[in-house]
Amino acid sequence: MKNEITAKQIVDAAYHVHRFIGPGLLESVYQACLIEELRERRLEVESEVYLPVRYKGKPLDLNFRLDILVEQNIVLELKSVEILLPIHQAQLISYLKLSGFHLGFLINFNVPLIKNGIKRIVHNY
Repeated sequence: MKNEITAKQIVDAAYHVHRFIGPGLLESVYQACLIEELRERRLEVESEVYLPVRYKGKPLDLNFRLDILVEQNIVLELKSVEILLPIHQAQLISYLKLSGFHLGFLINFNVPLIKNGIKRIVHNY
């Protein structure tokens, strides 16, 4: 239940950021604004969280970075692109698999209506 409440707050925060600054800016701008908006809602937010890569239980000398991790269990992958491609969704699914988290949002801020730029992804093991 807590994840559902947090998820609604994430979507609402993305809406507020998009409404305030609109489409067409760099991903880093949206990331900074969304972090601020989420923290104003008293959510625990981490950015650029390192995600180590393991293969068959062995650590590899590779790391991914999660754009934003909310409440230590919801992954946000942000984009500011003309169109979301299947590879963007695959990227988030891979992050969910590697991290063990179940819920993520792919958010593209470069859209006229933010509701068309948000994809909720649930990964069940």
